[in-house]
Amino acid sequence: MLEPLNLSDLAIGVDAEVVAVHLLNADDLAAEDRDVLLRLIEIGFVPGEKVRVIAHGFPGREPVAVRVGSTTFALRRFEAALIQVQPLASLQAAATAGGVQ
Repeated sequence: MLEPLNLSDLAIGVDAEVVAVHLLNADDLAAEDRDVLLRLIEIGFVPGEKVRVIAHGFPGREPVAVRVGSTTFALRRFEAALIQVQPLASLQAAATAGGVQ
């Protein structure tokens, strides 16, 4: 199975599942960092939720348009980088290899 990647690195049109929402250096959480994490969780970026990047802005690939369920959100790249995802194709391949159908 592939390693999880940041939502900001997910290719357009690839279905994925959220595995975590976090900051890399969680020891020094500023109030605004906590607010960003809370907002991402409140709008639906929770473990197990299915997501898909549907577009990138131009230039600089910002914002990132992401579909969560039937809703589309525009995230800044640094916000999308806080969300760890696992592409569904790699999850399906792992399940098939493990004998799970």
